[in-house]
Amino acid sequence: MAVIRCNKCTLLAEQPDDLAGQSVPCPKCGSPAPVYRTLFFIEKLLDKYFDAQREVIRLKSTSAPAQPSPPGAATPQGEIDLANTDFLATELQHGPIYDWFHKKQIKVQADMRGVDTSGFFDEVAEAIGGNLSVLKEVLERIRWSQQKEHASTTIHLDKKSPDEAKAISVFCQQLYDFSFVTKCFHNKPENNVRLILQSAPTIRAFFNGEWLEWHALMTCLRYAKERQRRFSCTRGLNLTLANGDPYELDVFMLIDGKVPICIECKSGEFRQNIDRYLALRKRLGLDAKQFVMCIAGLSDDNAKAFSAMYDLTFVSEQGLAGHLGRLF
Repeated sequence: MAVIRCNKCTLLAEQPDDLAGQSVPCPKCGSPAPVYRTLFFIEKLLDKYFDAQREVIRLKSTSAPAQPSPPGAATPQGEIDLANTDFLATELQHGPIYDWFHKKQIKVQADMRGVDTSGFFDEVAEAIGGNLSVLKEVLERIRWSQQKEHASTTIHLDKKSPDEAKAISVFCQQLYDFSFVTKCFHNKPENNVRLILQSAPTIRAFFNGEWLEWHALMTCLRYAKERQRRFSCTRGLNLTLANGDPYELDVFMLIDGKVPICIECKSGEFRQNIDRYLALRKRLGLDAKQFVMCIAGLSDDNAKAFSAMYDLTFVSEQGLAGHLGRLF
């Protein structure tokens, strides 16, 4: 059913679907009144509700004097355990980000689970980001086997140095401990590790590149916490521009409610989309240093060269923290 809303007598009532988009006499007072599609009406109503809710929160935070936190009060950002919390996965935490995009007339939709670190995605991602040169083969073997619908993959260690072999073995065991694989067999006589793979969509997506998003998110969070900066953050944010063009931002952080940092994460080919990212940077009104292309395994020389060629900042997973440190 459609919905009629009379601006004169405030009547709200159902109407047949075929009247949606028309103006008809109000059944109560006879004044012309618009008929809306139900989903459209609810969407607009929710937009106004959340706008009002965020405005109340903002006014309270700016006008209320500082008071000691009562028992059971929300934990301040500086006190949360970034690696194990759902504190960030709320509408309240995302509110400043919604406001920032709303001012630019851009519709956004956040996935709250994208910043819920109570699972193990962040731990494994940070392990990968901290030693990608050694663990890259494990990722590639798992991803390739998943794409081929293979049930398992084998990591050969015979050509690895003792330190590399140990790091890979420890990482594979971590994958099993955190249920990223269903089995992990350390075959010492043949000097390899055999992994029985998980088929869950979230695990497949993680190895297909989302690990880099988690790594970038945690790098941003640790940066903000170490410097005691207020922040709002999101991952996998869907945008719809005024012309209807859709985008997805891998990681977006708003520092102190006003300084945006946008990070696009690529563990594979990225060159074909540079023009698209340039257009988005301009639409968002960001400086090149605020729109970061985080490319897995990118050399420092190539990062500097690409940054000089385009109005974007290119970094590797290792160089992201250093770039954030130079922003402020």
